[in-house]
This record gives sequence, C-alpha cells and structure tokens, in this order.
Amino acid sequence: MQMPFQLTILGSSSAMPTSERYPTAQVLNVLGRFFLIDCGEGTQHQLRRNRINYSKITHIFISHLHGDHFFGLIGLISTLSLQGRRGELHIYAHSELQRYTKFQMEFLGMDDPGFQIIFHPLNFKKPQVILEDKKLKITSFPLKHRIACCGFRFDEQPKEANIIKEMIKVYNIPIREIKNIKAGADFVTEDGKLIPNKDLVIPARKPRSYAFCSDTAYNEAMIPEITGVDLLYHEATFAESEAIIAAETFHSTGKDAARIAQKAEAGKLLIGHFSSRYKSPDHILEEAKAIFPNTEIGFDNSSFEL
Repeated sequence: MQMPFQLTILGSSSAMPTSERYPTAQVLNVLGRFFLIDCGEGTQHQLRRNRINYSKITHIFISHLHGDHFFGLIGLISTLSLQGRRGELHIYAHSELQRYTKFQMEFLGMDDPGFQIIFHPLNFKKPQVILEDKKLKITSFPLKHRIACCGFRFDEQPKEANIIKEMIKVYNIPIREIKNIKAGADFVTEDGKLIPNKDLVIPARKPRSYAFCSDTAYNEAMIPEITGVDLLYHEATFAESEAIIAAETFHSTGKDAARIAQKAEAGKLLIGHFSSRYKSPDHILEEAKAIFPNTEIGFDNSSFEL
C-alpha cells in the first residue's frame, strides 16, 4: 500500500481574506507526517474544518514576514499550549520571527508554553537543504518579492528496488549481494553468466515531489530548484490585465505562474494567493491554462494526492 503524499489547501487568498477564501496556509501530509506551510489568519479554523489534528504538526515553514502568511502562528501556538502539547515544534522562518514571537508570548504570559519551540533561520540568498532524513528532503530557495521570501521543495527520498525472490533461488544469489542488486548492480553467477539488474528486481516507484512558490514576481532564477517537480504551487495574485500592478508589487499573474511551470517541466500546476478584488479567480485559471493546460485552482479545503 502506498503511503500518503497529500496537499490540503487551507487558504488561497492574498493580503485580505474574503468570505470564500482565507489567507495562505497549506498542510502537506508526507508518509503520515504533517507539515504546515505558512500560517495565515484563520489557519486553526481551517485545520479543524479539514479534520487535521493540530498535535500531528511538528514542523512549520513560514515563507516570509508579511502578515497574511504568519498572523495565525501565535494563535496556533497558544492553542497547542492549552491542549497540553509536550513534543517539540520546529519553525523554519526569517530569524526575526523568533524575536517577534518571543515578544508576543511574553506579552501574553506564555513564557513557558509547555513545549520547546525550535527556530531554524532560512537562507534568503541561496538554496539550502533545511531538513533531510531517510524518507524526505526539504529544500528552501529564494523568491523575488518586496522582502526576503523563500519557497520550499519537498522530495520523497528514492527507494531501493525490490528484488524478485524467485531469482534468488534461480541464480543462487548470496545474501551479501542482495543489497548491491537492490541498489542497481547486475549479478554474475558462479559460472560467469551476467544477469542484468532489470531481470532481478521490480523497480521502485518514482519518488514524489511538491514545490511551494509563495509571493514572488516572475523569476526564472528559481527554475533549477523546482525542475521536474510533480506538483507545483505558484502564486497568481493578479489577472493579466493587472500585469503592471503585479510587477510593481512583486507578485505574479496566472500567465507568469504558467510560464514558470512550463519552463520547469512541472507535472501539474496549482495557482492561488488571489487578490481580494476578484470574486472568482476563474479568468486567472483560463489565462494560465492557455499556456500550461494542466493547471488547477488551489481552492480552500481542496486536496491533491500524489
């Protein structure tokens, strides 16, 4: 059974929430581990609405310090404290967020929330692997916005192929050789016959990947960091008719997002972070699909399984 790699959109609005859209927040479930990406106002409500247990979130990634991307953080920390959380909470963000959060917690009398909060400062000048273990690698990379801003890429680690058990007996394969074969090696029998690796294993499933491109102007410099990603989220704050405003505010249009997805050879594009001026972002979607057909809107409360 394949373990989950599922993205849930909690908020798809930009600076101001609307009656239909909350500010930016997403949850990525990778193999049963829950990662919160940005934490706009209302994130707690959306977590409840989507039946995501707060206690399962151990890592939070804040792309930048504009309020619509982190105003929900202190409320979430307060709730975790009230729930009696004991496990560590890791926050990846601009170093200034630690000072700001500390001030808020002291002001609210939460000097000791009952659990350890560990801040990890991001590098806004170059890509950086910020978390890696046997199952997952997470990389941050710079975006092009009015203030320091990062995107994040989540890559499932490659798995070894599965050796065909019957072949072990057929070719009398020693146990010591199995690891090499699973890693891609051919096998030479006792009588010198070469058995190609492809005849000995069932190939592993292709690792899955997701990239989150928060607030950014059109920026081809980030393409190497998101190339080949299965699912790409890219902000599309404005329609093409507001392209000048997009450029002035260091945001993107739907067409900008689509061009990036096309050049990065992404599998699928999600767009979001829509301006509150639009009651519906359908026209932004149509503009994006004209360039990159496999585009969808990341509506609030929608989920995407890889």
